[in-house]
Amino acid sequence: MTDRTSPPLNLSQHLEALDAAGLLVRVDRPINKDTELHPLVRWQFLGGLDEDERKAFLFTNVVDSKGRKYDMPVLLGALAASPRIYAMGMGRPADQIGDAWNEAIANPVAPNLVTEAACQEVVIEGDALKDPEGGVAALPVPVSTPGFDSAPYLTATMCITRDPETGVQNAGMYRAALKAPDRMVIRMAAKPGGAGGWLHWLKYRERGEKMPIAIALGAAPVVVFTSPQKLPVDLDEFSVAGGLAGQAIDTVKCVSNDLVVPAEAEIVIEGFIDPSVLEPEAPFGESNGYVALEGYNMPMTVTAITHKKQAIFNAIISQVTPSESSVIKKVAYEPLFLHHLAKQLSIKGIRKVVLHERLTNLRPVLFLQYAYGTPRSEVWRGLYAASSFMGSVGKIVIAISEDIDPNSVDAILWSMAYRSTPTEDVLITPNRGGVQGAQYGPSKTDSGLLIDATQKRPLPPLALPKKEFMENAKKIWEELDLPPLKPQSPWHGYTLGDWTDRWETLARRATDSDWLDNGTDTLPRQLAGKDPEDSARGLE
Repeated sequence: MTDRTSPPLNLSQHLEALDAAGLLVRVDRPINKDTELHPLVRWQFLGGLDEDERKAFLFTNVVDSKGRKYDMPVLLGALAASPRIYAMGMGRPADQIGDAWNEAIANPVAPNLVTEAACQEVVIEGDALKDPEGGVAALPVPVSTPGFDSAPYLTATMCITRDPETGVQNAGMYRAALKAPDRMVIRMAAKPGGAGGWLHWLKYRERGEKMPIAIALGAAPVVVFTSPQKLPVDLDEFSVAGGLAGQAIDTVKCVSNDLVVPAEAEIVIEGFIDPSVLEPEAPFGESNGYVALEGYNMPMTVTAITHKKQAIFNAIISQVTPSESSVIKKVAYEPLFLHHLAKQLSIKGIRKVVLHERLTNLRPVLFLQYAYGTPRSEVWRGLYAASSFMGSVGKIVIAISEDIDPNSVDAILWSMAYRSTPTEDVLITPNRGGVQGAQYGPSKTDSGLLIDATQKRPLPPLALPKKEFMENAKKIWEELDLPPLKPQSPWHGYTLGDWTDRWETLARRATDSDWLDNGTDTLPRQLAGKDPEDSARGLE
């Protein structure tokens, strides 16, 4: 692991660290960027691999369906194929990432402006941008969802715009569809509380001016990670990246507009958006699990492309989660939510916040884990707070107790089935904003569901063998050379409060092969006048 105070400050340093850790796969055979590249990497998210088994992929021999060969390699998975890879990009262990974000937001470091930068070693302008095989068409941009997407898309973007009133820049991770060698169409979340770039676009439309934009690809991970993070719109992402890095991030002025971009980016695409017109964009596979259908979005005229001499094109795996896109958000959002609930609102008993990832893409479904015995008033205060902290997050919020693994949907469903009474523990809230993808549906509003599935009283033990017996059996399993096990919680029994010394003694006798003693114990306790299933408590 890189020293926690020194994260990699460019993509090359990060790749060297991944390679040294055995987390980089180099693919030198020809790979079709339009049909093979994304499906190949996606298998590590769909093929039953553990998170830590996922790796970054570097494709050095990229072609397209027409047989064109590209001289620029393509990189996928290097930002966040797994929390481990994300943590390496942050330069610190995963359990310190939440604190790192809070410290960086509280103590930003202003960027440093330089006059010469690696990202401008090659400059492409003018007629070269209109060549049918030039401009953005010369970049090996993959098709993310072959069979459904309408174009190759930029995905691992830092779309940089500037507020025309305050002068503060904003960077967001927005998709950009290739339309022509010198034209793309960008989708920024256009809704209340939406993308910072969209808020800037509204101001430029009001002023009747074109909006400058720059799209940086392949910056240092700590710089790119700020792009999808939900930061205040008046907080420059490069300053937060400086806080994460512990030093100022070098930036450079664009060659064709006045924006500044990361000096160590691999590629920068510069241009302008005319806010007086929109252009159809999509279909494109969305991270909510559906294909976003064709809609009007923002056309960008490309005025320059700059890049390093030996540039790498960086993309991310998005669409159906888990994905690289969801890992980027999950690792940062979960500690952010926990900090909000535990520190800012002082909600008692809160232990963990988990944003459900598989298929649901984090935002709609949240799990709050509480200590047993937490007052119900605190449980409900947390449910309300989590559902309202971010407008697009928390449509369904479920509270569970600390014995339930919030990463196990099966365990959560068990808790809901046996620890909640719908008439008492379920609340439907009206007037929520629509979840991601609602812009393609008939309604812009939604409702929420809050469920208290915590343990509210002592309960009998979970009916699995105790931990020591399961661990011993696992050793025997492995000695028998049976297929490798991947234990899923819960995999052993444990007590939940309703368990006496007497019952513990009865159970110990059974495992010691002394069950006859239990029969001797219960024989004199035979009684008349009882009904079947009557409790036998109080026999101590």
